[in-house]
Amino acid sequence: MSDTSPTAPAPGPEPFRVSDENLDDLASALAKTIAEVRRQGVILDRLGSEPDPVPPADQQTDGAAEAGAAGPEKADGPTSVFILALGGEAYAVELAALSNWVNHLLLPVYGREISTTRPWCAQWHEHPEAVARLHALWLAWQQLTDTEAGLAGPSTWHRDHLDQALVHLRAPDGPFAACTTSPTRPNHRVLTTPAPQLSGMAE
Repeated sequence: MSDTSPTAPAPGPEPFRVSDENLDDLASALAKTIAEVRRQGVILDRLGSEPDPVPPADQQTDGAAEAGAAGPEKADGPTSVFILALGGEAYAVELAALSNWVNHLLLPVYGREISTTRPWCAQWHEHPEAVARLHALWLAWQQLTDTEAGLAGPSTWHRDHLDQALVHLRAPDGPFAACTTSPTRPNHRVLTTPAPQLSGMAE
């Protein structure tokens, strides 16, 4: 005869509780993890927009050489990850990723107050020199904050890259010199550059 008496359900797991003293550590660890995930996502997006690497000439097969001859547009692609070597959609994607880094990491931590002796332009992405310097700074940040850079990597980034970039970007005669800093009288102007010298002109 089988036992049909009801059985009590098995007790569930105890709820997980975090003590108040560990809550700050947990929040800090979570913030670091989220920042790292975002950084990896930006890197993956950038890598996904790069062209496939071309093997050295001595490793190319005849078929690969023919494919290269049939597709010259691939050979005309960017040979650098530097933003000034990009164009079109690749430039737009890279600029969006750079803007995310500038707005969510660089400015909140290193922005400092805006003044006439330390200018900044909210439309920095329209200043070619600022884009170039900030992108170079971001590339160095990605390399030197990686675990492979060692414990001194972040210090090297501050000393050799961040400090120098900010000195030039925020100098009174830097790329933002013509942009006013007063929120009541905003002004944005990209400084003109010298006209290029044309080579081979008839004498």
